Amino acid sequence: MASDGARKQFWKRSNSKVPGSIQHVYGAQHPPFDPLLHGTLLKSAPKVPTTPVKAKRVSTFQEFESNTSDAWDAGEDDDELLAMATESLNSEVVMETAHRVLRNHSQRQSQPSQKEMPEPEPQPLAEPPVPLSGDLRLVKSVSESHTPCPSESTSDPVPLQRSQSLPHSATVSLSGTSDPHALGGSNLSMRETSRLDKFKQLLAGPNTDLDELRKLSWSGIPKSVRPMTWKLLSGYLPANVDRRPATLQRKQKEYFAFIEHYYNSRNDEAHQDTYRQIHIDIPRMSPEALILQPKVTEIFERILFIWAIRHPASGYVQGINDLVTPFFVVFICEYIDQEDVDGVDVSSVPAEVLRNIEADTYWCMSKLLDGIQDNYTFAQPGIQMKVKMLEELVSRIDERVHRHLDGHEVRYLQFAFRWMNNLLMRELPLRCTIRLWDTYQSEPEGFSHFHLYVCAAFLVRWRRQILEERDFQELLLFLQNLPTAHWDDQDVSLLLAEAYRLKFAFADAPNHYKK
Repeated sequence: MASDGARKQFWKRSNSKVPGSIQHVYGAQHPPFDPLLHGTLLKSAPKVPTTPVKAKRVSTFQEFESNTSDAWDAGEDDDELLAMATESLNSEVVMETAHRVLRNHSQRQSQPSQKEMPEPEPQPLAEPPVPLSGDLRLVKSVSESHTPCPSESTSDPVPLQRSQSLPHSATVSLSGTSDPHALGGSNLSMRETSRLDKFKQLLAGPNTDLDELRKLSWSGIPKSVRPMTWKLLSGYLPANVDRRPATLQRKQKEYFAFIEHYYNSRNDEAHQDTYRQIHIDIPRMSPEALILQPKVTEIFERILFIWAIRHPASGYVQGINDLVTPFFVVFICEYIDQEDVDGVDVSSVPAEVLRNIEADTYWCMSKLLDGIQDNYTFAQPGIQMKVKMLEELVSRIDERVHRHLDGHEVRYLQFAFRWMNNLLMRELPLRCTIRLWDTYQSEPEGFSHFHLYVCAAFLVRWRRQILEERDFQELLLFLQNLPTAHWDDQDVSLLLAEAYRLKFAFADAPNHYKK
């Protein structure tokens, strides 16, 4: 401990102001001094002369300090407070004062929150409404959740529990209702309305920013703007608004010129096998309620036959027929106000509108197949390569699942070939496929590259069920009939999020999943 003289030399006792003098900060731990409470505990500080006393040996800096006044000083009381702070205080009195400040602060905090809480409206019930208790109060944050109530003792510290930071099951919402779904639905509708406005602003501009449209579409596209958004993201329509009507008219006219030129040759010897296979495969498609309508069957036959004739390198391959459905359903829902996409009735749609939808579906499907055509050429090398990459990827992200499949002699080609060939359309409901394609069209090479990571995430999603199966036949039956009938957009969003995580980890470093 330094001597009193040295302390006075270090902490100046004169009225001359020191540059940058310490300003006191008061809080719960160091409350302001109360002269009435602490007057008897403090030693009287000797009055320091106002004129500076020159020491025997004064350094240049000390001389500067004594001759400089601080214009920022608050007043004459600072020196006395500083002197009081250097004196030793009774620790019990300090702690008692601190607890009193905390108690008063907690009382002031609890009173406004209780006043702001809405009172429940009287309900026509036989029993009187139960008054709100302390457990039904709103938990605003972690810092307020452990604040003691006025009736509780504040002398003992209350440990913060993890559950206190979470809303209670009977938490009263800000709207005055105890139903947690009411507020969630309101917020969801507001969020969806905001997203829809952003889409409309992008699409209505003179030149649509496709990069921004892809970013906005990654997490899903509202139903009302999905037809136009898909046409733009697939490259079917130009970004310039003024050019779109002429492009639509030209492409539709071009498609029906193909129909007039090629479709009559479907019974020729060179093409009858192709047409017969298309005619057999279409009734096997889903949803049956849509596909089995005669008008829809004719439209799908024309689209698939024209595509096969114009792409002789691959021709028609089973699996391509499934890729027509999402485009057709999305485009026809622009003219039908029906939530159930599986049971769309096209009988009420005018013939001219159906013709335009048919042409748009053909061109958008062609754009998709241009990026994955190696999946359907001879021996389907694209699918063979993707299934091999899927096997290598799963062996790195979940070795236990990979070893379990290998130990029961389940080969990836036996279940994943269909995942690649049909882009998971046979594994998911149609509504989930449409949501999945929102993201595929937003991703660069979504149908060819990102689909690999979606399949990996999809397989690991069933990890627990796969590890429970101990038989080859049961394993294969489970993987070919996965329980996704009740999936919704939230399940697809979680699947896409996991796929994006895998892509972020492995896409730019493919050697990471090669042993």
